[in-house]
Amino acid sequence: MSDSDSLYHRLFSHPRMVEELVRQFVPDALSADLDFSGLQRVNPKFHIGRRSATRREGDVIWRLPTRKGIDIYLLIEFQSQSDWWMAVRTQVYQGLLWQQVIREQKLTSSARLPPLLLLVLYNGRQRWSAPTEITELIGLNPDFPLWPWQPRLRYYLLDMGALAENALLRRDSLATLLFRLERPYSPQQLRRLIEEVIGWFHRHKGFQELKGLFGEFVRQAIRNSGIRARVPEELLDMKSNLETNFRNFRAYCLAEGEAKGEAKGKAEGTAAALISLLVSKFGPLPASCRKRIRGAKLASLERWFNRALDAHDLPSVFGRSR
Repeated sequence: MSDSDSLYHRLFSHPRMVEELVRQFVPDALSADLDFSGLQRVNPKFHIGRRSATRREGDVIWRLPTRKGIDIYLLIEFQSQSDWWMAVRTQVYQGLLWQQVIREQKLTSSARLPPLLLLVLYNGRQRWSAPTEITELIGLNPDFPLWPWQPRLRYYLLDMGALAENALLRRDSLATLLFRLERPYSPQQLRRLIEEVIGWFHRHKGFQELKGLFGEFVRQAIRNSGIRARVPEELLDMKSNLETNFRNFRAYCLAEGEAKGEAKGKAEGTAAALISLLVSKFGPLPASCRKRIRGAKLASLERWFNRALDAHDLPSVFGRSR
């Protein structure tokens, strides 16, 4: 998962972002009479691959009830590049999720599967060019006798860059501000947009976690624009709390190790604190990264931990270490 995907994964793990996304950008779904007060995260337990299967970490899955008593499963997939075979991948994801539902809910032969909506959220610079329905990928004419037996699943594409700027300006929501932050702007335009982000959080209290994540998106937008600027202090509250909390956690781990009189115990505690910090900032870690941390010496762990507090991405934590 890329750094940008990790940020999106964490953002859309928040019910406020999911509700705004669906309400403002998936109009067809609103006719289902959705009940957003019942939003519930679903933990994906399916795997892909024959050998040492890789768990799906890129999606966010929500169960969204309707006032008619039907639960809809919303799968959100994040893409930074157009993928020609996306329709094939989404068919696999939907089938695996249905298998998980059948297994966990112990559905009988008389039961019916819950409806699914797979949303591809795309933030690439070039416009999306891949088919959104799998029938467009099948080398068969519609008048061929086997055509009725071909799969017909499709996904809902939300190409951020294809949305009209005027339409975005008419909406006041975090989802809209996020889409606008992904666009190229002049330094003056970007500063005004950052002021809008700060203004939203001033008007809506109690979203500290989202404020911290938006601080990361603002930092990314500043870096991509090439201008010299700092992330406003108003968006760094979450970072300050994060730093304090993890420094305290690290101190606790070191104290536990010293009490035992074991250097190995201090290293293990610091490794645990570092892994927790990296997961909090960047999302799920690759197995190779976890292995490297757990096998490192205390001096390296302390150096990585201090870098991680200010790092913008995972590679910069380890990039200059030896």
